[in-house]
Amino acid sequence: MDLSEKAEKGSRRFRYIKLCIFFSGLSVFAQLYLFQPMLPTVAEYFKTTAGDSSLLVSSSTIGMALGLLFFAFKADSYSRKNLMTFSLVSSAVITIISAWIPNLSMLIAAGVLKGFVVSGVSAVALAYLTEEVNISVVGLAISMYLSGNTIGGMSGRIFATILAGEFGWRNAVLIIGIESLILGLIFWKLFPESKFFNPQKTDYSLKIKQMRRFFNDSYMLRLYFIAALLMGTFVSVYNYLSFRLEARPFSLSHFVIAFIFLMYVFGVLGTMITSRLSKRFSRNLILKGSVLFMLSGTALLLSEHIYVVIFGLGLFTLSFFAAHTMASQMTALHAKQGKSSATSIYWLFYYFGSSILGSGTGYILHAFSWNIFIVVLLFSVGISFALAAKNRDFDNTKVL
Repeated sequence: MDLSEKAEKGSRRFRYIKLCIFFSGLSVFAQLYLFQPMLPTVAEYFKTTAGDSSLLVSSSTIGMALGLLFFAFKADSYSRKNLMTFSLVSSAVITIISAWIPNLSMLIAAGVLKGFVVSGVSAVALAYLTEEVNISVVGLAISMYLSGNTIGGMSGRIFATILAGEFGWRNAVLIIGIESLILGLIFWKLFPESKFFNPQKTDYSLKIKQMRRFFNDSYMLRLYFIAALLMGTFVSVYNYLSFRLEARPFSLSHFVIAFIFLMYVFGVLGTMITSRLSKRFSRNLILKGSVLFMLSGTALLLSEHIYVVIFGLGLFTLSFFAAHTMASQMTALHAKQGKSSATSIYWLFYYFGSSILGSGTGYILHAFSWNIFIVVLLFSVGISFALAAKNRDFDNTKVL
């Protein structure tokens, strides 16, 4: 197949890819985190503890991690479009069914299943884009996907809060499920089939060799740990900043604190900025710069002045998504073979970092103080910078 047939900027094929890949990210992350802002309401409804209700969020990310491990072996056995369509439609159906599930245990089990199913999108989206889109605009396409992730995560949380307040949490789940189903059907109708990939029968010995090669590749391994550390830090801040803002000297109301998720807009800005910068600078240089800015944003969260904290959170959020955009692009582009395995491992580290560091830092905050909590996060981001600094740029990590 002639490489000149890859989707070019301005072409109809590229416009459909860009639109649909954005919708896929929007659907996945709206569903994945929709319960987070509704946990107090759900805990009261089921007469259970906050800890038990929080399993509604962690169950989806655990399912996502398990699914990514599965698809690291099986993703190349399926059509890219068919796998992503199945993931989007079936996860939306599970979300819709969740609105009628009668007890918490079954709702948690549905969350694991939903996370597992929807991981099919994350497992192959980056691989599809690097295979089907011209190298000159692959950064733009990946940025659109990650922007969809960002806006989906933000809108899912904010809309869930508003809808639950107006119509009850079950109707909020139902509405978001129906919206996700519509996005899945649009994706099925418009998303172009692969031209540069054909499903292959899974060769498990080959897959294990590919994965072993990625784990033995210090360049890739550093990117994986960067993903885990940065995502863990990001989730930690958004999990526990509300506790800080409720307390003195801020003493903000729950309603006001709910809108901290609007800071995700800066995440969209971060992905857009990196798309433009990657045409002028090496990706690893952008990655290092992004991590340094994230370090600065984290440090500003030590302040007791609300405007400094807001500025710091905006800088922190923008920098995280810029760094994540670069690290994920570098992972997909560096993998000459076994792209879906390479990106699945990336997302596996990403979600394990979210679960382990995101939960572990909560115990640190409870046992010590906000300042110690931030120092631990600064240490994590600092390690990420050291890892990025050790990587060297390859020819395929810079847009010519």
